[in-house]
Amino acid sequence: MPPVFKKLASISIWILFISGCIAAILSPIARIVTGAALPSLIAWAIGAACLFLSVVAIWIRKTLD
Repeated sequence: MPPVFKKLASISIWILFISGCIAAILSPIARIVTGAALPSLIAWAIGAACLFLSVVAIWIRKTLD
């Protein structure tokens, strides 16, 4: 795997991981502040999906090395 693609994969993995963490952390806070359950639950699910996709992307990157 060329180094450019490794760097791009690493950048995308970090973006997925950070956005997943932010969504998973801020969605319960938003639920407490606003009281709206469904939008916060959807945001938490998207955050969990981002975290899962970052783990899958790490696994794929390690497999291709």
